Parts: sequence; structure tokens; C-alpha cells
Amino acid sequence: MESSKFSGILKTLLPILLGTAIYAFGLLYFILPNQLMEGGVTGITLLLNYAFGISPSLSNLLLNIPLFLIGWKILGGRQIIWTGIGIGSLTFFLWLFERMIRGGWILPFETQTDYILVSLYAGVTLGAGLGIVFRFGGTTGGSDIVARILGRKYGFSMGQVILTLDIVIIGLSLFYIRKENILYTLVAVFIASKVIDFIQEGAYSAKAFTIISDHAPAIADIITKEMDRGVTLIPAIGAYSKQAKHMAYCVVARQEIRRLQSIAKSVDPRAFIIISDVHDVHGEGFKED
Repeated sequence: MESSKFSGILKTLLPILLGTAIYAFGLLYFILPNQLMEGGVTGITLLLNYAFGISPSLSNLLLNIPLFLIGWKILGGRQIIWTGIGIGSLTFFLWLFERMIRGGWILPFETQTDYILVSLYAGVTLGAGLGIVFRFGGTTGGSDIVARILGRKYGFSMGQVILTLDIVIIGLSLFYIRKENILYTLVAVFIASKVIDFIQEGAYSAKAFTIISDHAPAIADIITKEMDRGVTLIPAIGAYSKQAKHMAYCVVARQEIRRLQSIAKSVDPRAFIIISDVHDVHGEGFKED
């Protein structure tokens, strides 16, 4: 049991360490040398560096310690334990990469012309790092803690709080960096958000079919035999007709969409078909845990 528990902790800890390492690298390799920005507490650390030359690793730690302690008191230790680990590991990797850059082991990607390339790679790198951290239940602290506290106290959603903080911090950066760099920052932030979604939702994407038909059982039989896919029949009653019927629910891979549509329409041309996006599918015929 203890071995299983330790293995479970490692399966969460190692990805969080990897994610924070990638995120820290992206900040120091792409963002900082080209005077781009980020939101949240990370954005404040960048502002402090641009304005006063303060080390990002130091400011990240000093800003997050009081937030973590307040969060521990209000939210409880169990809720933010992985946040504390995320803060510590991000601080460590920022410190490590700072020393490597100062020692000449890493040469930051600095440009005066190709900011689009910088924005693209910054967005991918930061998004990949944060996506891995979020996927395994961690955070890098800062805005996340503030959002949870305000949500608990005043009912604000995490999205509202984080967006507001990001707007304020990026707005303040106008005093220290060029307006053009803010626009490039928005490109990086947009790309990062898409990469985060991609990693959290899973690289594998499928489609869910909900088929409403008087011949749903017959459609289900053909799908099961010809496509080797499981189908669930759900009893339903038409609100207008008051007639009892079935809904067939089935999840298929993207390349099987046309085939399933063809089967449903061949049995019942009047079948009502709803197709929905499905991400990170687990189970027989898809990804096995």
C-alpha cells in the first residue's frame, strides 16, 4: 500500500517538476531577453526585473510566500499542497537557468527583428509547461491562490479574477516596455492558452454521436457488428409526440465519423444526429489506463 501511494505521488510530482522546468526555461530563454510579458505573479516578477533588475527567481519566491501562507490558512493545506510544490520547483528552475545563463551555458534567444518567431516559440514553451503542470493537478501559485481566495470569500470565478489581474499587470507594463511588445505578448498568451487546452484535453480527440430515431436499436446493432464499437441505448420520450423511443449513444474516432453517419442514415434517413467533441477518451477501443 505504501509503495502504491509513493508511486502515485511520483506520478504527480515528476510531471509538475518537468512542467515548471519547461515554463521557467521559456520565461528566461524567450520572454525576458526580448522584453515580452506574462500575466499573474510571473508578470510582476518580469516587471520588477525590467524596472529594477531584480532576479525573477527571488521575486517569484518573495511574492508567493505570503500568498501561499494566506492560502494555507483560508483554503486549508490539502487544497494547495501541490501549489506549494509548484512554487518551490518554479523558483528552483528559475534560479538554475539564471545561473546557467550567467555562466554562459545557455545563450538566450534574443532578437531585434523577428518578434513573431519569439512569440510563437514562447507561447508553445510556456503553454507546454503550464499545460503539464495543470494536467497533473498542480499550479505555479500567484494568481491561482488569489483567485481561489476571492472565489471562496466573494464568489468570483477563477477566470474573472485571473483575467482581471492579467489585464492590470500587462497594462502596467506599458510604462516599461514598448507597445509593440505588448501586442507580441498577446500573441504568445493566445498560443500558450491553446497549447494548455491541447495538453489538458489530451492529444487524442474523438466524436460522440447521439442518434435519436425510431430505429435506434437497429442502428445500434449494425454499429456494433460492422464497426466493433460499443453503443448505449437510452430510453426517451418525445416531448411533442409523447411517443417512447430510444437514443443511441456512441463514441468513435474521427476517421469513423462518415461511416457511422452513413450507417445511421441508411437505416433511418430521418434520424436526428448530434455530433459532439470528446477529449481524452479512456476505455476499450480507445486509450487504456
